[in-house]
Amino acid sequence: MKLALISDIHSNIAALDAVLCDIERRGVDRIINLGDSLSGPFAPAETAERLIALNIPTVAGNHDRLLLETPNTDMGLWERWAIDDVTPAHLNWVRSLPKMIDEGDMFFCHATPEDDAKNWLDHRGPDHRLVARDLDGVLARLGPVKADLVACGHTHMPRVVRLPGGAMIVNPGAVGCPAYLDTRMEPNFVQQTGSPDASYSLVEKTPAGWTASLMTVPYDSTDMAKMARDRCAESWAEAVETGWFA
Repeated sequence: MKLALISDIHSNIAALDAVLCDIERRGVDRIINLGDSLSGPFAPAETAERLIALNIPTVAGNHDRLLLETPNTDMGLWERWAIDDVTPAHLNWVRSLPKMIDEGDMFFCHATPEDDAKNWLDHRGPDHRLVARDLDGVLARLGPVKADLVACGHTHMPRVVRLPGGAMIVNPGAVGCPAYLDTRMEPNFVQQTGSPDASYSLVEKTPAGWTASLMTVPYDSTDMAKMARDRCAESWAEAVETGWFA
Protein backbone atom coordinates (compact mmCIF):
# COMPACT_ATOMS: atom_id res chain seq x y z
CA MET A 1 0.00 0.00 0.00
CA LYS A 2 1.28 3.45 -0.95
CA LEU A 3 -0.21 6.61 0.56
CA ALA A 4 0.38 10.28 -0.10
CA LEU A 5 0.15 12.52 2.96
CA ILE A 6 -0.61 16.20 2.41
CA SER A 7 -1.15 18.90 5.00
CA ASP A 8 -1.36 22.65 5.62
CA ILE A 9 -2.44 23.73 2.15
CA HIS A 10 -3.57 27.10 3.54
CA SER A 11 -5.53 27.91 0.36
CA ASN A 12 -2.47 27.76 -1.90
CA ILE A 13 -4.17 26.25 -4.94
CA ALA A 14 -1.06 26.46 -7.13
CA ALA A 15 0.97 24.39 -4.67
CA LEU A 16 -1.90 21.93 -4.21
CA ASP A 17 -2.28 21.38 -7.95
CA ALA A 18 1.47 20.85 -8.32
CA VAL A 19 1.45 18.25 -5.56
CA LEU A 20 -1.63 16.48 -6.93
CA CYS A 21 0.03 16.29 -10.35
CA ASP A 22 3.17 14.81 -8.83
CA ILE A 23 1.14 12.29 -6.81
CA GLU A 24 -0.85 11.19 -9.85
CA ARG A 25 2.22 9.90 -11.66
CA ARG A 26 3.47 7.84 -8.70
CA GLY A 27 0.88 5.08 -8.48
CA VAL A 28 -0.51 6.12 -5.10
CA ASP A 29 -3.41 4.13 -3.65
CA ARG A 30 -4.83 6.89 -1.43
CA ILE A 31 -4.30 10.51 -0.46
CA ILE A 32 -4.87 11.66 3.12
CA ASN A 33 -5.16 15.37 3.95
CA LEU A 34 -4.09 16.33 7.49
CA GLY A 35 -5.92 19.65 7.65
CA ASP A 36 -5.60 23.45 7.66
CA SER A 37 -6.81 23.59 4.09
CA LEU A 38 -8.56 26.92 3.52
CA SER A 39 -7.07 29.66 5.74
CA GLY A 40 -4.50 32.07 4.36
CA PRO A 41 -4.32 34.92 1.83
CA PHE A 42 -4.54 32.89 -1.38
CA ALA A 43 -7.48 31.04 -2.97
CA PRO A 44 -9.68 29.34 -0.34
CA ALA A 45 -12.76 28.84 -2.53
CA GLU A 46 -10.79 27.23 -5.36
CA THR A 47 -8.96 25.04 -2.86
CA ALA A 48 -12.23 23.93 -1.29
CA GLU A 49 -13.72 23.10 -4.68
CA ARG A 50 -10.69 21.00 -5.64
CA LEU A 51 -10.68 19.01 -2.39
CA ILE A 52 -14.44 18.46 -2.38
CA ALA A 53 -14.44 17.26 -5.99
CA LEU A 54 -11.64 14.77 -5.31
CA ASN A 55 -13.28 13.53 -2.10
CA ILE A 56 -9.92 13.23 -0.37
CA PRO A 57 -10.17 11.92 3.22
CA THR A 58 -9.40 14.97 5.33
CA VAL A 59 -9.11 15.76 9.03
CA ALA A 60 -9.89 19.16 10.51
CA GLY A 61 -7.02 21.37 11.57
CA ASN A 62 -7.03 24.18 14.11
CA HIS A 63 -7.53 26.83 11.44
CA ASP A 64 -10.41 24.82 9.95
CA ARG A 65 -12.01 24.79 13.39
CA LEU A 66 -11.49 28.52 13.82
CA LEU A 67 -13.28 29.22 10.55
CA LEU A 68 -16.39 27.71 12.16
CA GLU A 69 -16.07 28.59 15.84
CA THR A 70 -14.87 32.19 15.82
CA PRO A 71 -17.16 35.17 15.06
CA ASN A 72 -15.94 37.11 12.04
CA THR A 73 -15.01 40.15 14.13
CA ASP A 74 -12.80 38.06 16.43
CA MET A 75 -11.10 35.92 13.79
CA GLY A 76 -7.38 35.80 13.39
CA LEU A 77 -5.99 37.25 10.19
CA TRP A 78 -5.50 33.85 8.55
CA GLU A 79 -9.23 33.12 8.86
CA ARG A 80 -10.39 36.65 7.97
CA TRP A 81 -8.60 36.34 4.64
CA ALA A 82 -10.64 33.23 3.85
CA ILE A 83 -14.07 33.68 5.39
CA ASP A 84 -15.49 36.15 2.84
CA ASP A 85 -14.38 34.00 -0.12
CA VAL A 86 -15.80 30.64 0.91
CA THR A 87 -19.45 29.69 0.49
CA PRO A 88 -21.86 28.03 2.94
CA ALA A 89 -21.27 24.78 1.03
CA HIS A 90 -17.53 25.07 1.62
CA LEU A 91 -18.09 25.68 5.32
CA ASN A 92 -20.44 22.70 5.50
CA TRP A 93 -17.64 20.59 4.06
CA VAL A 94 -15.28 21.90 6.76
CA ARG A 95 -17.96 21.19 9.36
CA SER A 96 -18.14 17.57 8.20
CA LEU A 97 -14.43 16.88 8.72
CA PRO A 98 -13.46 14.52 11.54
CA LYS A 99 -10.88 15.48 14.15
CA MET A 100 -8.92 12.33 13.36
CA ILE A 101 -9.01 9.21 11.23
CA ASP A 102 -8.26 6.00 13.13
CA GLU A 103 -7.95 2.85 11.01
CA GLY A 104 -6.29 0.66 13.61
CA ASP A 105 -2.85 0.23 12.08
CA MET A 106 -2.97 3.79 10.65
CA PHE A 107 -3.79 6.98 12.54
CA PHE A 108 -4.12 10.48 11.09
CA CYS A 109 -4.59 13.78 12.93
CA HIS A 110 -3.70 17.41 12.40
CA ALA A 111 -1.45 18.16 15.37
CA THR A 112 -1.69 15.57 18.19
CA PRO A 113 -4.38 13.01 19.01
CA GLU A 114 -5.61 15.18 21.90
CA ASP A 115 -5.23 18.72 20.58
CA ASP A 116 -5.41 20.22 17.07
CA ALA A 117 -3.14 23.13 18.01
CA LYS A 118 -0.25 21.50 19.89
CA ASN A 119 3.08 20.72 18.25
CA TRP A 120 4.04 17.04 18.37
CA LEU A 121 7.45 16.24 16.93
CA ASP A 122 8.85 19.72 17.56
CA HIS A 123 8.35 22.51 20.08
CA ARG A 124 8.99 26.25 20.17
CA GLY A 125 12.49 26.64 21.56
CA PRO A 126 14.12 29.46 23.53
CA ASP A 127 15.39 31.18 20.37
CA HIS A 128 11.85 31.36 18.94
CA ARG A 129 12.54 28.57 16.48
CA LEU A 130 11.25 25.00 16.22
CA VAL A 131 13.32 22.45 18.12
CA ALA A 132 12.95 18.68 17.80
CA ARG A 133 11.37 17.01 20.84
CA ASP A 134 13.18 14.24 22.64
CA LEU A 135 11.75 10.74 22.72
CA ASP A 136 9.89 11.16 26.00
CA GLY A 137 8.14 14.24 24.66
CA VAL A 138 7.09 12.47 21.49
CA LEU A 139 5.82 9.40 23.33
CA ALA A 140 3.90 11.51 25.86
CA ARG A 141 1.78 12.92 23.04
CA LEU A 142 1.08 9.51 21.51
CA GLY A 143 -1.43 8.63 24.24
CA PRO A 144 -3.34 5.41 23.60
CA VAL A 145 -2.63 5.33 19.85
CA LYS A 146 -1.15 1.95 18.87
CA ALA A 147 -0.93 2.36 15.09
CA ASP A 148 2.18 1.37 13.14
CA LEU A 149 1.79 4.49 10.97
CA VAL A 150 0.91 7.83 12.56
CA ALA A 151 0.71 11.06 10.56
CA CYS A 152 0.38 14.65 11.73
CA GLY A 153 0.91 18.13 10.33
CA HIS A 154 0.50 21.58 11.92
CA THR A 155 4.15 22.66 12.34
CA HIS A 156 4.89 22.88 8.58
CA MET A 157 8.17 21.10 9.32
CA PRO A 158 8.74 17.81 7.43
CA ARG A 159 9.87 15.13 9.87
CA VAL A 160 10.01 11.35 10.17
CA VAL A 161 10.40 9.75 13.60
CA ARG A 162 10.80 6.02 14.18
CA LEU A 163 9.71 4.92 17.65
CA PRO A 164 11.19 2.03 19.63
CA GLY A 165 9.29 -1.02 18.43
CA GLY A 166 9.12 0.19 14.84
CA ALA A 167 6.09 2.48 14.65
CA MET A 168 6.63 5.58 12.53
CA ILE A 169 5.33 9.15 12.90
CA VAL A 170 5.41 11.29 9.77
CA ASN A 171 4.87 15.02 9.36
CA PRO A 172 4.75 15.72 5.61
CA GLY A 173 5.38 19.45 5.99
CA ALA A 174 3.21 22.09 4.35
CA VAL A 175 1.85 21.97 0.83
CA GLY A 176 1.21 25.68 0.70
CA CYS A 177 3.04 27.51 3.49
CA PRO A 178 6.77 26.71 3.69
CA ALA A 179 7.50 29.50 6.18
CA TYR A 180 5.52 31.62 8.61
CA LEU A 181 6.10 34.56 10.91
CA ASP A 182 4.36 35.02 14.27
CA THR A 183 4.60 38.67 15.27
CA ARG A 184 2.64 38.29 18.52
CA MET A 185 5.85 37.89 20.50
CA GLU A 186 9.20 39.65 20.69
CA PRO A 187 11.40 38.53 19.14
CA ASN A 188 9.06 37.20 16.46
CA PHE A 189 8.69 33.44 16.12
CA VAL A 190 10.04 32.32 12.75
CA GLN A 191 9.53 28.98 11.04
CA GLN A 192 11.27 28.70 7.69
CA THR A 193 12.13 25.58 5.73
CA GLY A 194 14.50 27.39 3.39
CA SER A 195 12.71 26.13 0.28
CA PRO A 196 9.68 27.53 -1.55
CA ASP A 197 8.70 24.08 -2.83
CA ALA A 198 5.41 22.42 -1.93
CA SER A 199 5.99 19.55 0.50
CA TYR A 200 4.22 16.24 1.00
CA SER A 201 5.14 12.67 1.93
CA LEU A 202 4.88 9.27 0.31
CA VAL A 203 4.55 6.38 2.75
CA GLU A 204 4.51 2.73 1.79
CA LYS A 205 3.84 -0.47 3.68
CA THR A 206 6.49 -3.09 2.96
CA PRO A 207 7.24 -6.51 4.47
CA ALA A 208 9.81 -4.79 6.68
CA GLY A 209 7.38 -2.11 7.85
CA TRP A 210 6.37 1.39 6.82
CA THR A 211 8.79 3.54 4.85
CA ALA A 212 8.51 7.29 4.22
CA SER A 213 9.86 9.68 1.63
CA LEU A 214 9.63 13.44 2.15
CA MET A 215 8.85 14.99 -1.22
CA THR A 216 9.33 18.54 -2.48
CA VAL A 217 7.67 19.87 -5.61
CA PRO A 218 8.73 23.12 -7.31
CA TYR A 219 5.93 25.21 -8.79
CA ASP A 220 5.26 28.73 -10.07
CA SER A 221 4.20 30.79 -7.05
CA THR A 222 3.83 34.08 -8.94
CA ASP A 223 0.04 34.25 -8.73
CA MET A 224 0.01 33.22 -5.08
CA ALA A 225 2.59 35.85 -4.14
CA LYS A 226 0.52 38.50 -5.92
CA MET A 227 -2.62 37.41 -4.05
CA ALA A 228 -0.73 37.70 -0.78
CA ARG A 229 0.59 41.16 -1.59
CA ASP A 230 -2.86 42.30 -2.68
CA ARG A 231 -3.92 41.49 0.90
CA CYS A 232 -0.87 43.21 2.40
CA ALA A 233 0.51 39.83 3.45
CA GLU A 234 4.13 40.42 2.48
CA SER A 235 5.53 37.68 4.73
CA TRP A 236 3.34 35.11 2.96
CA ALA A 237 4.52 36.33 -0.44
CA GLU A 238 8.12 36.06 0.72
CA ALA A 239 7.47 32.59 2.12
CA VAL A 240 6.08 31.12 -1.11
CA GLU A 241 8.72 32.83 -3.21
CA THR A 242 11.78 31.82 -1.19
CA GLY A 243 10.98 29.69 1.89
CA TRP A 244 12.99 32.23 3.92
CA PHE A 245 12.47 35.53 5.68
CA ALA A 246 15.09 38.16 4.91
